[in-house]
Amino acid sequence: MKFIDCPPIGRRALSEFVYGGLVKHEPDHESVSETVWAEHVFYRHSHPQIQKEWWYHRPTGMWFFFERDTLTDVIHHVSVATKGYANEA
Repeated sequence: MKFIDCPPIGRRALSEFVYGGLVKHEPDHESVSETVWAEHVFYRHSHPQIQKEWWYHRPTGMWFFFERDTLTDVIHHVSVATKGYANEA
C-alpha cells in the first residue's frame, strides 16, 4: 500500500485520496480560437515531468495540491488548496 506524508493530516493511505486532475490554466473563453481550445482539451505532453495535480481527501473533505513525478510516481510535495485554483495554481 502506498502512503502520503500529508503535513496537515499526517501519514495517510493513498486510497483515501481521489485524483482531481492536472492543475493548468484555461485559455480565456471569450477570446480563444477553436483550435487553441481543442489543443487545451485534447492534447497533453506525455514526457516525464513533475506536475501539479488536484487531489481530494475523502475522510476530511479537503482538497490538496500534489507535485508528482510522472516517471517515478513519487509525490514530492503536498499542500492544502486553501485559496482555490486562481490563487494557488
